[in-house]
Amino acid sequence: MGRTVPSYRRALEDEISSWKGFRKALRGRDVEAFDEVMKIARLYASAGGMATRPIVADALFMSVLVGLQRQIMELKGKIDRLEKRLQEA
Repeated sequence: MGRTVPSYRRALEDEISSWKGFRKALRGRDVEAFDEVMKIARLYASAGGMATRPIVADALFMSVLVGLQRQIMELKGKIDRLEKRLQEA
């Protein structure tokens, strides 16, 4: 007996594919930014699969938010360390 529901990873790729018209309308570095956002969504595919949300985009967007928040926290940490070094100098 086969699967009746596609895996989250397959559903995620279908969702990302459904945004190809949006991606095509982007220009320059925005295309690169879009691809990076989708890369983040793929990095969190295991977590998205565990979310068991009926709408794939919900897990996709939450994955992106978590990934971007992590990047913000890492950048804030770097800024704090640089500011501390400047104050010590």
